[in-house]
Amino acid sequence: MKILAIDSSSNVASVAVLEDEKLLGEMSTNYKKTHSQTLLPMIHQLCQMIDLDLNSLDYIATASGPGSFTGLRIGASTAKGLAFALNKPVVAVPTLDGLAYNIVYSDHLICPIMDARRNQVYTAYYLWEEDSLKRQSEYMAIDIENCLEKVKVYNRPVIFLGDAVPVYKETIKEKMEDVKYFFAPPSCNMQRAASVGSLAFVYVREGKIQSAMEFVPFYLRKSQAEREYEEKNKE
Repeated sequence: MKILAIDSSSNVASVAVLEDEKLLGEMSTNYKKTHSQTLLPMIHQLCQMIDLDLNSLDYIATASGPGSFTGLRIGASTAKGLAFALNKPVVAVPTLDGLAYNIVYSDHLICPIMDARRNQVYTAYYLWEEDSLKRQSEYMAIDIENCLEKVKVYNRPVIFLGDAVPVYKETIKEKMEDVKYFFAPPSCNMQRAASVGSLAFVYVREGKIQSAMEFVPFYLRKSQAEREYEEKNKE
């Protein structure tokens, strides 16, 4: 089984190819260029580096959200376009699941936090149960203070990771004084297509695949443009 994985749900653009759960190659950037500039060239370059014929792929996996509205749309368009052209199924991996999957076989609570602006984060809470990562909460877009209060309910050490960590690091230090916590190192703090692809193998075994036509991104909340449009039409 061979999978091309994509994650463009944040400032990070990441692509990876895995075969039979072996990572053949991965490329990631966390820079100011837009995903429309980087994603397809990265896929092309990675394919050249590992002599990959795209027709040999079995699945296209992509981070499905929540995350940056623009980033998710670019990732979805890329995944759907490849899936249509190659006649391959899509494996939609929730962004927070993929991010949490960076941390493996820990007995700590895993708390990925993505910057959702307006003092909010996208988050969910995870625990490893034997050899499976299990989500313990719903996917949420909530204030960072509320997120940290909910974390304390689990009464165990916490690992924070994601692009909201540097944004709210001081808040975490202040609010979590009575709870043991850790910040993930740079090597596993951000989105990785390799994690999306690894989790995609699990989803395929569980039958969680879609056609390119069926796949749509998961935004969790409305975009700023949609909110502004609704407010304008209330007046």
